[in-house]
Amino acid sequence: MELRYLRDVNRREVDFVVLKDRKPVYAVECKAGEKQLSPHIPYFLERTGIPKFYQVHLGTARRTPMDNVEILPFSEFCKKEKLA
Repeated sequence: MELRYLRDVNRREVDFVVLKDRKPVYAVECKAGEKQLSPHIPYFLERTGIPKFYQVHLGTARRTPMDNVEILPFSEFCKKEKLA
């Protein structure tokens, strides 16, 4: 397992990318509050082979704004990915 970040030459970034056997499993963008979807997530979803993107926050809202993208509280993310 590896933990990396993703950034392009224009400084668009996603906070974490989790890799298993050098293949991306999912990416995570962290936000303090319940905000709109980061524009960097659709950008990288379209251009990379990362199969799943999460935007996690400290609030309570949960939604799925597009295929393979979830916005959810940090605690739910931990449960979903079996981190807690």
